[in-house]
Amino acid sequence: MSDFTIHTLETAPEGSKKILEGVKGKYGFVPNLIGGLAESPVATEAYTTIGGIFEKSDFTPTERQVVLITANHDNGCTYCMAAHTTMSKRQKLPEDVIQSLRDNTPIADAKLEALRIFTRAVFHKRGWVDQADLDAFYAAGYQKHHVLEVVVGLAFKTISNYTNHVVDTPVDDAFAPNAWSKSEPAAAE
Repeated sequence: MSDFTIHTLETAPEGSKKILEGVKGKYGFVPNLIGGLAESPVATEAYTTIGGIFEKSDFTPTERQVVLITANHDNGCTYCMAAHTTMSKRQKLPEDVIQSLRDNTPIADAKLEALRIFTRAVFHKRGWVDQADLDAFYAAGYQKHHVLEVVVGLAFKTISNYTNHVVDTPVDDAFAPNAWSKSEPAAAE
């Protein structure tokens, strides 16, 4: 059990309030993750800024979710798995892709599967990927800039996943229908 507060617009430190207002305007509510991050205006700004930057990547919305949900899975983040599953369904991502990511099983689409495998390699090897990892990623149609965009996605998820672990963030009602139970993170492929 954590002693962190899940802040609201009323309880958040002054430096976090404007960001919470923006998030509420975008989503219609302040997700518990943002409420937990709000304890630190710096952490709140870092998370929302990096998230906004990752949205500018050359990845499609589906590819971005492949990177993010893969990290959520391998970090064992139950909060983010529920949240990103909900967002993926709202974005009309293919159901089989969402389910493969939740189950850590191969994605039928070969290019998306290459992205999932490469993301896991970067994650589990802490960035020390080898030439074979890069060659397989490039063979699937990705380029050098995509390698670095995977790193940005992992940085974004590190902030949220670790925050949720430390804060013990409860899953919001909006995400509860897509709750997920973690299993042991799978080894790198």
